[in-house]
Amino acid sequence: MPTWRLRDFHDDDLDRAIQIWDQDRHDDDVPPVFPVSEAMTAARTGGTSVVAVVGEDLVGMAVAQAQGERAWIILVALARMWRNRGLGSALIAEVERRLRTQGVRRIGALLAPGATGAAALENSGYRTRDGLIFYEKVEHLGASDAGLLAELGGRVLPQGLWGALAGMEREKEAIERRIVLPLTEPVLADRYGVTPPKAVILFGPPGTGKTSFAKAVASRLAWPFVELFPSRLTEGANGGLAASLRDTFAELAELESVLLFIDEVEEIAGVRSGQAVDPGHGVTNELLKLIPGFRDHDNRLLICATNSVRSLDAAFLRPGRFDYVIPVGPPDPAARAAIWQRYLGPVANDIGLHRLVSASEMFTPADIEFAARKGSHAAFEREVTDRKGAPASTVDYLAAIADTRPTLTDQALTQFREDIERHARM
Repeated sequence: MPTWRLRDFHDDDLDRAIQIWDQDRHDDDVPPVFPVSEAMTAARTGGTSVVAVVGEDLVGMAVAQAQGERAWIILVALARMWRNRGLGSALIAEVERRLRTQGVRRIGALLAPGATGAAALENSGYRTRDGLIFYEKVEHLGASDAGLLAELGGRVLPQGLWGALAGMEREKEAIERRIVLPLTEPVLADRYGVTPPKAVILFGPPGTGKTSFAKAVASRLAWPFVELFPSRLTEGANGGLAASLRDTFAELAELESVLLFIDEVEEIAGVRSGQAVDPGHGVTNELLKLIPGFRDHDNRLLICATNSVRSLDAAFLRPGRFDYVIPVGPPDPAARAAIWQRYLGPVANDIGLHRLVSASEMFTPADIEFAARKGSHAAFEREVTDRKGAPASTVDYLAAIADTRPTLTDQALTQFREDIERHARM
């Protein structure tokens, strides 16, 4: 006669059940398919759960969840001294008996190789199924991450930002090929020996959409987006800028996944003067030391943006720290047309789009957005006064273009082309 007794799971059993599960996890050293939190929730909310006790001591537990005629055994845990003594088979047999009374006809189990319960399942008549692949998708932001993400000023961006990027197809294609695809297709990338990027630099004139691209990548990956503002690092920091930077990276390491974006990175990674008293010397050194540690973790991507890649320290740009250095330039005519269409919305078909594209030759996407809003607002103000129902016209937007100072200059474009030749790495 066995010395154990089988009975229902009680809420008072929770602590001991978790202790046994923790012991199994330590001994097996393999991640479970179903976490203990899920198994215990099922046990407490109507799942089929059985425990084995010796005297008053809980020594084993099995939990299953039924879904119609199908059920899954999601936990078999045994105290160390009670393994290989038939207890696992007894627990499974009792779970099966209870499931049959519920109309269950097919019972399955998902276990990691060598996990506790595998031998008991085989002894109970269960057979492995070859040729199957287990797929799993895990949300990147768990409940424990939400508070930390809020403290860091980060957020999970809405889906669809990548598809909403209008124009800039040349830059979009480069970023998709080099950054997005290896991260969204990791299995395929590994098969072909492609290492997903961990850190990249986007450079180009102001207003060309570097921040928008970083946010769109985070949206595409469904990773939390955290923007680090160099100008805010010293706020509340006891050890200065370098210590504040170190503390921020330490907090980021606690997130399951993250896209860290640093705009105007030249503020903390500019060319060092070589003088020991240079205040930027320490923080640049600190950032150089932090990047390799950041790269060591999976599901991490650092995107740095700069308007002046030539002002970055040479050690910062060295291969090994950043996988790619990608130019994000001003929009060409096709891109300007797409951007105008985006901001004009339904009235785009009634506007001389080619005239706007020609007149906005030196405009960045940000300039076009500003001019489009300015033109629409001029038409709105006119309608408030006249009440004639006249829609916004080509003239309204041409006037807005003429009244908008473009961000780009001939000198900036010349420098950008030189920087592509000297620094781009794609």
